[in-house]
Amino acid sequence: MKRLFLLLCILLVAASFRAETPLQVKTLRLSNGFTVWLNEDHAQPRVFGAVVVKAGAKDCPNTGIAHYFEHLLFKGTDRIGTVDYAAEKPWLDSISAQYDLLAGTTDPTARMKIQRHINELSVRAAEYAIPNEFESLISMYGGTGLNAYTSFDETVYHNSFAPQYLAQWCELNSERLIHPVFRLFQGELETVYEEKNMYADQMVVQAAEAAQREALAGTPYAYPIIGSTENLKNPRLSEMRKFYDQYYVAGNMGLILCGDIRTDDVVGLLERTFGRIRAGEAPRTAAASVGSWRGRRELRLKLPVPLVKARGYGFKAPSEHSADYLPFKVMMSMLSNDTQTGLLDSLTHENRIMEGMAGGYDFKDFSIFGFGFVPNLPFGSAKRADRLCWEQVDKLRRGAFSDDVLQAEKLSLVRAQELDLETIGSRSKAMINAFSHGLQWDDVLAEREKIDKVTREDVARVARTYLNDDSLRVKKVFGHYAKERISQPGYRPVTPPNAGKRSAYAEQMARMPTVQTGPKFLDVECDASHRQLRPLVNLYQVKNPTNDIFSLQLIYRKGSRSDSRLEAMAGYLERIGTERHTKQQLGREMQRLGASLEFSVEPQQVMLTLTGFDSNWLPSVKLLREFLTRPKADKRKYAELVKAVRLEEKTFLKDNTHVADAVYGMAESGDSSEYLMRWPARELKRMSAGQLVEVFKDLQRQQLDVVYSGRLAETEVAAAVSEYVPIGEVSRKWEYKPVSVRSYGSPVVYIYDNPKARQTIVGTYQTVSPLGTADQRARFMLWSNYFGGGMSSVLFQDIREFRAYAYYARGWGQMSDLLQAPAYPCAYFTRMGTQADKTMRALGVLDSLFGAMPLREANVAAAKQHMVNVVNNGYPSFRQVGWSVANCRLAGYTDDPARAVVGALGNLGMAEIARFYEDEIQKCPRVTMIVGDKRKLDMAQIRKLGKVIELHAKDVYRR
Repeated sequence: MKRLFLLLCILLVAASFRAETPLQVKTLRLSNGFTVWLNEDHAQPRVFGAVVVKAGAKDCPNTGIAHYFEHLLFKGTDRIGTVDYAAEKPWLDSISAQYDLLAGTTDPTARMKIQRHINELSVRAAEYAIPNEFESLISMYGGTGLNAYTSFDETVYHNSFAPQYLAQWCELNSERLIHPVFRLFQGELETVYEEKNMYADQMVVQAAEAAQREALAGTPYAYPIIGSTENLKNPRLSEMRKFYDQYYVAGNMGLILCGDIRTDDVVGLLERTFGRIRAGEAPRTAAASVGSWRGRRELRLKLPVPLVKARGYGFKAPSEHSADYLPFKVMMSMLSNDTQTGLLDSLTHENRIMEGMAGGYDFKDFSIFGFGFVPNLPFGSAKRADRLCWEQVDKLRRGAFSDDVLQAEKLSLVRAQELDLETIGSRSKAMINAFSHGLQWDDVLAEREKIDKVTREDVARVARTYLNDDSLRVKKVFGHYAKERISQPGYRPVTPPNAGKRSAYAEQMARMPTVQTGPKFLDVECDASHRQLRPLVNLYQVKNPTNDIFSLQLIYRKGSRSDSRLEAMAGYLERIGTERHTKQQLGREMQRLGASLEFSVEPQQVMLTLTGFDSNWLPSVKLLREFLTRPKADKRKYAELVKAVRLEEKTFLKDNTHVADAVYGMAESGDSSEYLMRWPARELKRMSAGQLVEVFKDLQRQQLDVVYSGRLAETEVAAAVSEYVPIGEVSRKWEYKPVSVRSYGSPVVYIYDNPKARQTIVGTYQTVSPLGTADQRARFMLWSNYFGGGMSSVLFQDIREFRAYAYYARGWGQMSDLLQAPAYPCAYFTRMGTQADKTMRALGVLDSLFGAMPLREANVAAAKQHMVNVVNNGYPSFRQVGWSVANCRLAGYTDDPARAVVGALGNLGMAEIARFYEDEIQKCPRVTMIVGDKRKLDMAQIRKLGKVIELHAKDVYRR
């Protein structure tokens, strides 16, 4: 709920902290001016690669061109994705000319005629296209997670890959930038429509865009990244080509490679590949700046949430390049932070307001900061809450805080930064941000030292300088934003006849030499040390190779699937203190040590994670013991929890994706769905604060795995855990609880009518026979990958790529644990998001794919390779290794279970996929789920799919 209210009350979501790391980045500049940042880290057997273009939505305001171009970079080049580019090009040129003509035409009849002509040309051009060949090649050469994103300041193309394929990755990712081809564009245009629809159904996104328009008026940042609906309807391919010519030049681009590489060995490879990109510099534009907010009218943000009186203020903040940036960052953390020890947080803990929070966002040209608050429900005074928040701000402006508080805040920031850069995944994000925003890596490395030097006078000065009358007042009001409707132009599906074929370029790639290396598997016996502290209590330890920060995970082997009260318990524990310390006092003590305590509840476990500095190990663990053994029930905090849960219940069903999640849960598990088993506010109200504390104490009797990641000696850790964690209470053995799988004897259609939804979510569910061996599971997983597992899957190609019926279309399998429940049935799901007026067509294609699955031999190899890639690239980071080993040993594995599945893939091919489909999928009764506007449905056609059952809120969500 905190994040929700922050988005309601201030202008933009909070930015992620940048971090400091001892790992160095080597910078290269190729002969064409292309920049490369290399970071060598052999902790995991993977590389994260990203091409960063310093051009985003601000460089084409409100047109969406940068975002369109991001989509088109997946369509291939004059060599990738085509069987004959020379024959294809005239058709593509004609399509481009027609789009320019369409953009200049306003008459509806004439526009429809042009769109139909574009469709005819697209069908002809598609005769030469090989859909998704770029993604297939990335997968064939070790890649997973292929994706891209467009921000205001940059466009980033990224994925992870196995290190032995570095040469192929560089070849492919440089080739895609040299001569991109705008093929299959009409379908991609409608896909972007679908993306616009998806965001339109998210109430917080609409409110954030409204705030953006007002707060950033007069700057190119005032518009949504995806562009206006009007511009989406009138794309000019010639303008996209001009955008590419201006911004996709070597001097405006960079490469981030982070992971298992040898930085001294790659210079020649990078010059041969990325050195081919066209040299040049992007147009220089003056930095944008936000005008004065002083004297502006109050900004009212509409949200369909009754009773809540959310308010906030927005301010201009120092940019990342300013000397004031880090002092301001410290000041911001002193106002509100993750450990809930800030000045605004104190108002919440003292029950003076319901919620208070602060955050900021860094654009390349400037930064924005804001704080927001929610008065107590139901009758709290917004005026009084406003005054209380400004009193806290005034303490910062006067420097009315102790040096101890300042030092604790700085220590917390340092810890967060070090954690942020300790793994390949998080470090690469910081590298991308620094590069795209014009920072040097040394600037990032210097942050710790600069934070250490921030003084009380610095904090007070930046508070006085930036938190002033030149602010934007924000008020939440009840209401809805109008949803623009985009009518469809009668688009005839384009079905390329070359799906699954290989281009001459792909054949050339296949001849490139590579080292044949299998995936790295978890070593259950050796990757973490293990000792039993007492019956049902095991300790796992993993060395931290990066910094002096430890993490201690207490994993109680009982989860929400066994006791639905545990979710509420975790929410309550985040609010209370101990018999000795209030919540904020405990947080302050933790913060003084550089420590923090977090809770998470999963279906099979509850985990408490203590993070801190090894130098403060014992005092940190002593505070943990205090919380474990002496939590204090607090009636007032319990009442706050009930209010928060009730508010969540009021907003949950207003989001179409949330509704769909609940429908899926009911279809799969019936009354055992997590959404129907949840503990609602009305039930919590009948309980007491003491009862939830007893739930926590009772949990500590459950089988326990303790995982330590750090640099202390094993004997020291074992002694401290034995003394300060109440392991003597553990007496109940873990019991595996598989998800409840509901079987259907005949087809059923569940419909949840949401007339306000702009997008319809459609999916299926069906059971699969128990798969009791690794060989059987390998067949299921291979079929699942082939049918719905990526851009080359049947679902993605036939629904999104060929017909543009959905923004996303995917499928996934679900299996119980092999050793614990080998005879338990499995399940398969699909899900897609489609514009309301295309629902029936999308549903028809989905049904036909289940009825007669296309057989594409060439896609099988990519599906198999993807499964291997997922294992290798998913090898855990050092903080995840102990947890992974503990889970394997708990379930009875002496080896990584993925090894047997990968080993079983060798002899599987199209014949096995087809056989599994025929035996387990084709004739199995299927549940179809539809969440959206019922008025757009053809009920006569729907009834042919099965018995129709219309659902209501009470059927899917308990409140």
